[in-house]
Amino acid sequence: MASDSAAKSPARKPLMPVDEAAARILAGAEPAGEDWIAIDEAAGRVLAADLVARRTQPPFDASAMDGYAVRAADVVPGAHLRRTGEAAAGRRFAGEVGPGEAVRIFTGAPVPAGADAVLIQENTRTLGEDAIEATEGVKPGANIRRAGLDFRAGETVLATGTRLDFRTLSLAAAANHATVPVRRRPKVAVLSTGDELVPPGAEPGPDQIVASNHLGIAALVAANGGTALPLGIAGDTVADIAGRIAQAVEGEADVIVTLGGASVGDHDLVAAALAREGVALDFWKIAMRPGKPVMFGRLGGTRVLGLPGNPVSSMVCGLVLLAPLVRALAGIAPVAPLVETGILGAPVRQNDVRRDYMRARMATGASGTPVITPIPVQDSSMISAIAAAGALLIREPHEAAADAGAPCRFIRL
Repeated sequence: MASDSAAKSPARKPLMPVDEAAARILAGAEPAGEDWIAIDEAAGRVLAADLVARRTQPPFDASAMDGYAVRAADVVPGAHLRRTGEAAAGRRFAGEVGPGEAVRIFTGAPVPAGADAVLIQENTRTLGEDAIEATEGVKPGANIRRAGLDFRAGETVLATGTRLDFRTLSLAAAANHATVPVRRRPKVAVLSTGDELVPPGAEPGPDQIVASNHLGIAALVAANGGTALPLGIAGDTVADIAGRIAQAVEGEADVIVTLGGASVGDHDLVAAALAREGVALDFWKIAMRPGKPVMFGRLGGTRVLGLPGNPVSSMVCGLVLLAPLVRALAGIAPVAPLVETGILGAPVRQNDVRRDYMRARMATGASGTPVITPIPVQDSSMISAIAAAGALLIREPHEAAADAGAPCRFIRL
């Protein structure tokens, strides 16, 4: 028979689903303002406004090949043409091409008046300094790039939200923009916590380890359009943690990320420090593996995300929860990580109540389908495992056991 105390004990509150946690973190996240910057500093930035061409490209009919500017009607196999001048890129021929004439022309040069085709160099034979023979005919318009072939002045060449990469940056420059309007990079303050941590390169004490999570999270922030603000390592005191959180607020951080101290032990002090600074906690603990002790709250306009101290937990939570927030604040779409489909390379057991993100190796099957094989040991402290992984295998709560070859969902790393 159950005791009175057991009978009266409250039912355990179910953990918040990952998707609900992600939605709360993203709620109201809008791009964070606008900067005008020099185009040679704009790689990786996101346009805050449409970019309109300030010139026509090409601005004139231009030769697409090295050869001779001619009148197509004059060119048949065996025709002799008189050479009357030369046109090069940046230096046009000032005259006009008349009947039976040809102007030596190079790629990119303006096509002279009177010419309606370019006879390529390979289809000619030199007859002294002032004459050539055509060995092939040519059609009107051949080997000419018409003015405006690429774009015309006043056309929108790049839309708001475009992330400037090697292709789009070149287009912006060709459209004659020396400066561009871009979204401000969101500032993400990153704080490690714990007396057991020392910086990389330091000599750990007998009970200490080297801090590493902060570097992974900072790199994740940068890869998704943000700027990481390092807050160092706080010791296991509420005062130290709270002081560094205040420092992040003074630095106008859009997001504060704490690493470690988010569980329920006597030395897990982040929640108390956040409360001391006035953070309104939205949730604490979610149905996610690794990463159950995630916490989230707000301090005015600053979002505060508490991630677990285990390195793999912080990286997986960073990818699933933090990266989408940074992308939303930076104006980068899509926000959520791309979920792909593949097949299992090994059997998996039935899952429990938490969504699992299993570190996995990725290969390509005979049909070209990704084959996802979980790494045998899934301990959330193993940085070497996530470094070797090519994917995160997603297993939903209570998902049934599956054999090798069964369909699966994954996020590519």
